[in-house]
Amino acid sequence: MSRARITLSDEARARLATAYPEALAPSPAQRLRVLAVAAVLAGIAVFGFWRLDFNLDRIGSGLAQLGHFLTLMVPPDPGTQLPLYIHALGETLAIAFLGTLLGAVVAFPFGFLAAKNVIPNIFAHFAVRRLLDTVRGVDRLIWALIFVTVVGLGPFAGILAIATASFAELGKLFSEAVEALDRKPVEGIVSTGGSDVEAVRFGMLPQVLPVLASQLLYYFESNARQSTIVGIVGAGGLGLHLAEQIRVLEWQKVSFLILMMLVMVAVIDFISSRLRFSIIGKTRLEP
Repeated sequence: MSRARITLSDEARARLATAYPEALAPSPAQRLRVLAVAAVLAGIAVFGFWRLDFNLDRIGSGLAQLGHFLTLMVPPDPGTQLPLYIHALGETLAIAFLGTLLGAVVAFPFGFLAAKNVIPNIFAHFAVRRLLDTVRGVDRLIWALIFVTVVGLGPFAGILAIATASFAELGKLFSEAVEALDRKPVEGIVSTGGSDVEAVRFGMLPQVLPVLASQLLYYFESNARQSTIVGIVGAGGLGLHLAEQIRVLEWQKVSFLILMMLVMVAVIDFISSRLRFSIIGKTRLEP
């Protein structure tokens, strides 16, 4: 005989816990497991701090040094470099946009190839998944160093680095979106004599495109931040100028460049979040 399972709401559980605290209290075995897990995690944390030479005195002296640097950064001042920095800002946005777009174009077919419900061949599915995992395992900064060596300094290396990393990450997200879609429209098209191409075109794409567009906007927002970081190793944009000003100790220019980055990211985040919510059918942002 199967047992009926009753699911209680949070309000009902709260009332029961108030009326019968001993009934919902964790058992001694559960308490012991929680304490054991907490003790293991605490031990790992203490060992890690010890092995990594964690020192509160060093933190205190570092904060004092940080305060000295902050005083050197005030007020932010671009000097005579403002036109150059504005051009670099546009370059950073171009790196993020073109890198994200190129990565998405390549990731789109790979997202379908990596989905189990599209490619039933286990070996092909495994090969595509491992390819995405391998590329995704290398950080954008490493890709930037590689492409700076291959194609030289400049924004082209940054575009390739952002595109390569975005391809693998978006490919994985695309494949998960395809695997999570409702199979009924696809099965309905196939049952009425539709081809596999028609099943993808009319059964899958209408479901996954809003999700893919939302993910694409989020990655553009993320890549706008990342494009400044890859620029530090010579891949163009604001990051390249930031590294140069740090080397020559021009701290007021450094603070101005950081301020430009913060404003850029804030504006992109504001626009991107509203576009994403409009795409997935939200009429307003929840607080």
